[in-house]
Amino acid sequence: MTVYYTYVLKSEVSDFYYKGHCQNLAVRLVQHNSGMTKSIRPYLPFKLIYFEKFESLNEAIRREKYFKTSAGRRYLSSKLIF
Repeated sequence: MTVYYTYVLKSEVSDFYYKGHCQNLAVRLVQHNSGMTKSIRPYLPFKLIYFEKFESLNEAIRREKYFKTSAGRRYLSSKLIF
């Protein structure tokens, strides 16, 4: 069975949060911290602060999109990560 994750990363040098989805959290965190994503290079390094596990890619993408809304940010802040 394939597992998908929706995750939130926090920059260790600024108040910047990145939300995304993937199949392998450890590999994705290494990719982010190696600077593979050009738009977030100024905020390196990142640490993983929250994730959720899903059985389908569509569910993971839907949750990522939710986290990017104001309601999603409120949900995340209620989990004491912001």
